[in-house]
Amino acid sequence: MTPPNDLFHEARHSHARFVTRRHFLRQCTTGMGAMALGSLVVGCNLFSRTEATADTPIDLSNPMAPRPPHFPAKAKAVIYLHMAGAPSQLELFDYKPELLKLDGQDCPPSLLEGKRFAFIRGVPKMLAPQAQFRPCGESGIFLSDYLPHLQTAVDEITLLKAVTTDQFNHAPAQLFMHSGSPRMGRPSLGSWVTYGLGSQNSNLPGFVVLTSGGKNPDAGTSVWGSGFLPSVYQGVQCRSVGEPVLFLDNPDGMNRELRQASINAINAVNQLEYDEFKDPEILTRIAQYEMAFKMQISVPAVMNIDDEPEYIHQMYGTQKGQACFANNVLLARKLVEKGVRFVQLFDWGWDSHGTDANLAIDIGLINKCRQTDKAVTALLLDLKQRGLLAETLVIWGGEFGRTPMQENRENKKNPFKGRDHHVECFTIWMAGGGLKRGYSYGETDAIGYAPLSGQVSVHDVHATILHLLGFDHENFTYQFQGRPFRLTDVAGEVIKEIIA
Repeated sequence: MTPPNDLFHEARHSHARFVTRRHFLRQCTTGMGAMALGSLVVGCNLFSRTEATADTPIDLSNPMAPRPPHFPAKAKAVIYLHMAGAPSQLELFDYKPELLKLDGQDCPPSLLEGKRFAFIRGVPKMLAPQAQFRPCGESGIFLSDYLPHLQTAVDEITLLKAVTTDQFNHAPAQLFMHSGSPRMGRPSLGSWVTYGLGSQNSNLPGFVVLTSGGKNPDAGTSVWGSGFLPSVYQGVQCRSVGEPVLFLDNPDGMNRELRQASINAINAVNQLEYDEFKDPEILTRIAQYEMAFKMQISVPAVMNIDDEPEYIHQMYGTQKGQACFANNVLLARKLVEKGVRFVQLFDWGWDSHGTDANLAIDIGLINKCRQTDKAVTALLLDLKQRGLLAETLVIWGGEFGRTPMQENRENKKNPFKGRDHHVECFTIWMAGGGLKRGYSYGETDAIGYAPLSGQVSVHDVHATILHLLGFDHENFTYQFQGRPFRLTDVAGEVIKEIIA
């Protein structure tokens, strides 16, 4: 006879097994369990990604292996420089001398009626540009004196001056810019790119994130998350000072041989789990353990900028031993040079409300430009001299624009000069990767309030980025919850006018 204690434990085990999610999904053949399982199976089948690349399915045992896009790509890698907080286009790129004539006058009612603003209340005053502009380069594009270094490289960039968004708060606007949706849960642009193309270096992550400015973006780590894509495609946050990736080093008493043995043991268990349940996320976990082991050797070498020649440090304006934007930009160049597919830089501190000196367009914004302008320009010139700019897409921008009127709160003027959030139009620029050089697309009205021509949406920008990387954005999809999802949702047109 079976002892009572054994019967009790067997009964508890049987009950626990019965109520687990995996047991439920495995045993149910009708109802909600079958629906969920069916969705999972379809998702697995969609590892072939798209119709155009159905003949190159993702190798589940090596999900970061390089894969061809739909058609020959102009760009092979991306460096995205996001200025978190939304820099003022009216002080940097969109020259509006008409605002000088209107400075200090009451804002016309036509600009306020039916509009929503983050902070403006009552009737604000119009505010003149605080920067001086001049035509630069052979292209004659007007740029601000806040960006003296970029003025010398203006012939390398393509400006989009009439970008629009429908999100006027930072977090949802940042999510929209990086995932195509203002709500959490969608994969980021970098995740889509690495999912589609894989990585060119099996010893490094395909998607690396670097932050500066002292804080993460308002939207948090979701702006480099993988959403419903396998988690192997999410961004890996690295640091330019200290341990490049947190917890990458072995703890005391753990040598490399012991670490290898522990990973082999863990992944043997993971493989057994996959053999039973066929959950692709288990293979992602196996790949991540193996990648982390490789990164212990490869990442410290790549993330070390001390071995760069002194003229490069002077060129970028780096600060050895410090955590700063310039160091991150130099690291971005090193990473794409080593085969990393997507490098995302977030620099915090670009808000310009005028509520204090750091948020003033004639003080704080100038300081942020001084911290970043030299390194950004150096990146363009350095990539070009190495023959990398033609195949690397560089993107610079924020999440929305700023108003042509002074921000006021409850009819009280801010102590410093500032502008409120503005969704009607803002400027981003891109360079390299098959774009026209020294080109400006789109035009806003006389005061920079609304687009006159060349208006493009965030979805249009995403569609163009994917096109430059060799993807038809309408057919680049992933099956989730019963329907195909794509980065551009159900919208987006390629901005053909800016492609070389």
